[in-house]
Amino acid sequence: MSHSFRARFGRNRLFQRSFEERLGIAMFLFALLFVSAQAVFAHEFRVGDLEIVHPWSRATPPGAKVAGGYFTITNTGSSPDRLLSISSDVSDKAELHEMGVKDGVMTMRPVTGGLEIPAGGKVALAPGGYHLMFIGLKRQPKQGEAFSAALTFEKAGTVTVEFAVESMGEMGGMDDHAN
Repeated sequence: MSHSFRARFGRNRLFQRSFEERLGIAMFLFALLFVSAQAVFAHEFRVGDLEIVHPWSRATPPGAKVAGGYFTITNTGSSPDRLLSISSDVSDKAELHEMGVKDGVMTMRPVTGGLEIPAGGKVALAPGGYHLMFIGLKRQPKQGEAFSAALTFEKAGTVTVEFAVESMGEMGGMDDHAN
């Protein structure tokens, strides 16, 4: 081997870099990993003028027959739309429900006639308020998995979204959950 070949390729160039260069590369790779992780946890879907942000559900214990579903819908259009129905292969049926407190008693009831998403507005489906109920589970959603559901809107049509399954105790700590 010639001296110039060894000098050029004999040692790994990464180790010849200065500490500052290696630190910069490490920081760049860490930032790239962080951005990629955020994309996994904060996912969104669009249909018409509607944006559905971070659909999620909780893991369920063995034998559970129901699971909840949560997300935020933003309507960027100039006219209201309405969530009419939900279907999913994870359950026999899915319904839109509302929780509330009346005379000091927490109640939960199905929402009839759909849920209006006002023009230029935002509606959150979150624990303790509007939410989806997946009834007659065909399998137990497990943390770290995902399942799909079809949301049908009056004007925008149908969109299939992926629900990220979070821990059993999750209360919707991300900003998008509670808005």
